[in-house]
Amino acid sequence: MTTAPGPPHPNPDPGDAGLERTLGRLHRVEDILIAVLLLGTLGLALLQIVLRNALGTGFIWGDALVRVLVLWIGMAGAMAATRERKHIHIDVLTRFLPPGLRLAATRLTTAFAAAVCMVACGVSLKFVWFEYVAGDLAFGRVPFWICELILPLGFAVIALRYLIQFLLQFRGRSGTASR
Repeated sequence: MTTAPGPPHPNPDPGDAGLERTLGRLHRVEDILIAVLLLGTLGLALLQIVLRNALGTGFIWGDALVRVLVLWIGMAGAMAATRERKHIHIDVLTRFLPPGLRLAATRLTTAFAAAVCMVACGVSLKFVWFEYVAGDLAFGRVPFWICELILPLGFAVIALRYLIQFLLQFRGRSGTASR
């Protein structure tokens, strides 16, 4: 269901240029965050290995933090994949549909994905709330609920991106943002 960028919108909105610049900046911040998380995870994991093998020690919180960072990288990567429309999708049937039905199928699956992510956001908010109430600590003085905040945040961003893509499909645009 990958769509090629369509022709420019016939009546461009003057605010589109500012929106595109703002989105471009947000995308760069998001990419930097992913890179920092990935480098931090790799650095901490490598440091833990070296400390254990060379000195027989390590940070007591190191492994728990690496697991949390992997969760954050996964959700941040999913957000970026949705932004670029490079998420996992199955287009076995759509490639055999005529263009009109293909567009309808794309719109339907995009709306469905947005709805699923909205539900996942709500469920993960409840999960984070239950962790908050429980008050358990992930490592050190850091509670689990702080570590898990990426779940509702990530699902909300992904749902919003699907919703924007859905709306752009009705405006004759591909639903991708330029960088």
